[in-house]
Amino acid sequence: MIVFDLACVCGFTFEGWFQDRSDFESQQTASLLSCPHCGSREIRKILSPTHFQSSISEASHANKCSSDTSVSPADAEKALATLQKFVEENFEDVGVDLAKESLKIHYGVAEPRNLRGVTTESEEKKLKEEGIKLLKIPMLLKSEKIN
Repeated sequence: MIVFDLACVCGFTFEGWFQDRSDFESQQTASLLSCPHCGSREIRKILSPTHFQSSISEASHANKCSSDTSVSPADAEKALATLQKFVEENFEDVGVDLAKESLKIHYGVAEPRNLRGVTTESEEKKLKEEGIKLLKIPMLLKSEKIN
């Protein structure tokens, strides 16, 4: 089984459990997926945390030297650059208005859309109190980006 985070055009996010990736794709192609909130069939897969399962037992893995499983700084930077490119291409930059725009979407005043920007600590606290989740991603400076 595989679990994907899914999002509806109405802004509702939810999990979908599938036999494998092709099962998800065939259900999506056949318009079998629907939003449990509004019933829309305009569903898309969104970024989600990942879990990698190793065939090595956790006990033996803990005893292994961590250097053979570490990620090099160059690989980490490349992955971060790829993520940053995705965010820049798929999220609207609202700058310092992130909290304000997020609240508008949350209360149905604005159309749901992907947003990126910055918030103050107090704005983050307010959004959390309102049930709005944020994902902080460190962004590389333009001069640091890897092509």
